[in-house]
Amino acid sequence: MYKEYKTIREVVGPLMLVDHVENVKYDELVQIQQANGEKRVGRVLEINKDVALIQLFESSQGLKISDSKVIFEGHGINLGVSRDMLGRIFDGMGHPIDGGAPIIPDQQLDINGSPINPVARDYPAEFIQTGVSAIDGLNTLVRGQKLPIFSGSGLPHAQLAAQIARQARVLDDSSDFAVVFAAIGTTFEEAEYFIQDFQSTGAIDRAVLFMNYANDPAVERIATPRMAITCAEYLAFQLDMHVLVILTDMTNYAEALREVSAARKEVPGRRGYPGYLYTDLASIYERAGRILGKKGSITQIPILSMPEDDITHPIPDLTGYITEGQIILSRELNMRGIEPPIDVLPSLSRLKDKGIGKGKTREDHSETMNQLFSAYARGKEAKELAVILGDAALSDIDKLYAKFSDEFEKNYVSQGYHTNRDIQETLDIGWQLLSILPKSELKRIKLEYIDKYYLDQKDDNIDGEE
Repeated sequence: MYKEYKTIREVVGPLMLVDHVENVKYDELVQIQQANGEKRVGRVLEINKDVALIQLFESSQGLKISDSKVIFEGHGINLGVSRDMLGRIFDGMGHPIDGGAPIIPDQQLDINGSPINPVARDYPAEFIQTGVSAIDGLNTLVRGQKLPIFSGSGLPHAQLAAQIARQARVLDDSSDFAVVFAAIGTTFEEAEYFIQDFQSTGAIDRAVLFMNYANDPAVERIATPRMAITCAEYLAFQLDMHVLVILTDMTNYAEALREVSAARKEVPGRRGYPGYLYTDLASIYERAGRILGKKGSITQIPILSMPEDDITHPIPDLTGYITEGQIILSRELNMRGIEPPIDVLPSLSRLKDKGIGKGKTREDHSETMNQLFSAYARGKEAKELAVILGDAALSDIDKLYAKFSDEFEKNYVSQGYHTNRDIQETLDIGWQLLSILPKSELKRIKLEYIDKYYLDQKDDNIDGEE
């Protein structure tokens, strides 16, 4: 039931005070109508007795208090959901921007939703193939997991996000798979890149895109990831689909949260972010997962650019506490032309052991993964030693490890943004690399796997050279 008021006291920037209100709720949607018919939209930020503080979704410039009326709509921000959303592009508030017909919704859902009850959660245990070796082979993504990508300003996280969205699939082809992609505070150039990539590769057919631009209001930026997850919840838990949600860039989301918090004159926390940043991020991340008795699932890949490449910054720091691991992009690898520049040693997927092995990927996956980590770490140490003491200081086996490290980055990590490797190919490349080392060095792998997969380098040299 609508409630109308003409009791606007004042407007300061994007904030408006309305007096003498009754039965108004926090987060309620508000419409401001002027005498000339112009309409603006906002939401209730705060209620103090009979005074409501409203955040406008757009500029307050030109708004006349004297002849404006405020209409409280009695509900929060809703998203009309339907299977027809697949293949469509929306703005940050869920309005179609692709020139297509409006969506006829099956339901209207409140975008704030709620995190999944821990008691109702099913354990993530099924492999999702992204086609990216550094993720599939070493930091495996599992259905129902939250696995963020920690990037930095200027690093190619947009290309990696588009690649994962384009290539990701569950190996069980009988299951419907969809991607919900939300660009938060994106530039027009980056948004055009995402849209063109989805459309040119045909990935748009199984995807829903939400585009929030950098010049859109801060309040809309706060709503965009919740729009995406509400859409994903409908597809996953009502239409039984496996949904991968990609949110980029969560740093822009947190900046918008800080802007709104400052407008409300709240006491700031670390680096000016609101003290409830952890709780707010958790209200987004914890809506991913699997539910007992439901066929569908939501897997989430939030992407955030760390300010000044600082992993201790509040946004990556708090994200790391809530999620199950992180994929870290390296500026050094990017400068050396490694694509994608995933730094596998500090990266981690805490649930990787649940999604690999016999019947899921391949029986040798776990042991070869551990051996690759170990060999790469030792190879990097050998290269650092050579920089300080010279190559002459390295033993023959250290030189082999140093060679392994170079070949690993060149052939395993660096695959480009348009190469889609299945898990068998990724594991086979791993064995080609491990075969640079003598069998006696493969101490983390069972002999039966070594006998089955180890390659004779004379017959199968990675570089094709003797």
